[in-house]
Amino acid sequence: MRACRRVSAEPEVHTGEAGGWGCRWLEAPATGTPVVYVHGVPNTAALWRPFLRRTGGLAPDLPGFGESAKPAAFDYSIAGLSGWLRAFLAERGVERYSLVAHDWGAAALALAQAEPERVERLVLMDAVPLLPGYEWHTLARWWRRPLAGEMAMGFTFKFVTRRLLRLPDGSAFPEDELDDIWDHFDHGTQRAILRLYRSAPPRGLEAAGAQLDRIACPALVVWGDADPYLPISFANDYAQALGGPSEVEIVKGAGHWPWIDDHDVVDRVARFLA
Repeated sequence: MRACRRVSAEPEVHTGEAGGWGCRWLEAPATGTPVVYVHGVPNTAALWRPFLRRTGGLAPDLPGFGESAKPAAFDYSIAGLSGWLRAFLAERGVERYSLVAHDWGAAALALAQAEPERVERLVLMDAVPLLPGYEWHTLARWWRRPLAGEMAMGFTFKFVTRRLLRLPDGSAFPEDELDDIWDHFDHGTQRAILRLYRSAPPRGLEAAGAQLDRIACPALVVWGDADPYLPISFANDYAQALGGPSEVEIVKGAGHWPWIDDHDVVDRVARFLA
């Protein structure tokens, strides 16, 4: 069965439960194998609306983000998030799927390594490297420090976020995307971010990707060549670590969210999935 075919439908908002916690997800109809979109930090499922309009599929708010539950007792780690995603897919009745992950959405690769036969196609876009040799960027190193991270979160105002997310060409991050981030950037999300980064020292990231070669489906790795957080070299490293045929697409002049800088990226991903 091939991946979802192109659709022209606005994603609908759904709420329910997964793993015992309340969650929200966006869903758009399509035929064929569903596409599951997994966001990173500090985004929500709303990040994926342009893609869902093209391919259909499902995009959950991860625990701690958006309008999903933000429990203090949740395991905000690669293992915790991938376990939750397994529960989410089970609740939705999804057996086989294509996976698209951005940034910390790479946590879903833990599930893909454990159950590679379920993944039909894989797209990684500027994904946190579950690979050797990565060292956290400056802001992440602050977040990983007790007390310093909490202080950094306390001084993160909207105008600061706007400056941090400025695009490589100097233009402003889209205001609607910024509003979505800021509207959900409460204490629960801040706590989730801090715990997630503190759960993952560089060697822990490498260990989490130790079986990437088990993922043998066709893969597309998309990377902005001006990403200030994740060096471009990890695009090729991911392609080499995966066990199936992999393509690498470097988006010139693009940053950490390459489809925002170059809208053709949405079409490129949709064609690959279809």
